[in-house]
Amino acid sequence: MIASRNVMRAFVLSAVLVALAGCGESKNPGYQGWIEADLIFVSPDEQGRVVKLNVREGDQVKVGDPLYAVDDDLQQANLNQSNATLANAQQAYDRAASLSKTGSGTQANFDSALASLRVAEAQVNTSQTRLARRRMNAPIAGTIQQIYFREGETVPAQRPVISILPPGNMKVRFFVPEPELPKLKVGEDVRVTCDGCATDLVAKIYFIATTAEYTPPVIYSLDERSKLVYLIQARPNKPDSLRVGQPVSIFTVGKTP
Repeated sequence: MIASRNVMRAFVLSAVLVALAGCGESKNPGYQGWIEADLIFVSPDEQGRVVKLNVREGDQVKVGDPLYAVDDDLQQANLNQSNATLANAQQAYDRAASLSKTGSGTQANFDSALASLRVAEAQVNTSQTRLARRRMNAPIAGTIQQIYFREGETVPAQRPVISILPPGNMKVRFFVPEPELPKLKVGEDVRVTCDGCATDLVAKIYFIATTAEYTPPVIYSLDERSKLVYLIQARPNKPDSLRVGQPVSIFTVGKTP
C-alpha cells in the first residue's frame, strides 16, 4: 500500500511539473490528484485464533453489527479464576464484618477484608471486559474494505482483522504549485472531475500543507520557486461516487477545464 501510494504521489508530482512547463497554453489543465480514504482498522486486544467471520468485503455495516469472533478459552478461564477469588474475598469480608459487629474483630482486619473484596470485584470486571472483547462489533458505520485474517488463522494482538471505510472518510488529494496557493483556502469548495464522475461533484478543502513536497536548493530562483508544489486535501460532497486510487482533476470554482 505504501509503495503504491508513493508511485501515485510521484505520478501526480510529475503531472504537476509537466503542467507547469506548459503553463503558457490557453487550456486550463486544472490540478492533478487522486482519491484516498482514512480506513478504520478493527483489531483484537490480545492474540487469538479467528473462529467466526460475520462479514465479507463490500458488506455495509452499522454501528454495533457483529464483525468477527476470536477464541476465548484463556479469557474464560481467567474469568473463572477471578470469580473464585471474588467468592473467597466475599467470605472473608462477611466474616470480618460479622466479627466487627460483635466487637471480636479489629477495624484493621475489616478494612483489609474490604480492600481485598474491592480488588477482587475489579478483577472480575476486567476479566468480563476481556472476554466480551473477543467478539468485536462495528465501531462505526461503513463498508467492509478488506479482511486481513480468515477463520482458523491466528491474529497477533493489535493487528487489524478488518478495515472499514466510512463514507465521510473519503478525501481528494492534489498538489498545487506555489504561485497558485493564494487562490485556495481552507473551507473553500473546488470542482472535481474524472471519468464517469457526476458533473456537480465538488469537494471542500480542509487541509493545506505548509511544507513543499519538492524542495529545490536553499537559494531560490524564480524558475525554482515555480516548481514548489504543496499538498491539499478536500472532502467530496458525493463520496459514494468515487473509488480509492481513482485519478481526478481539480479546478477552482468558476474555472472550466
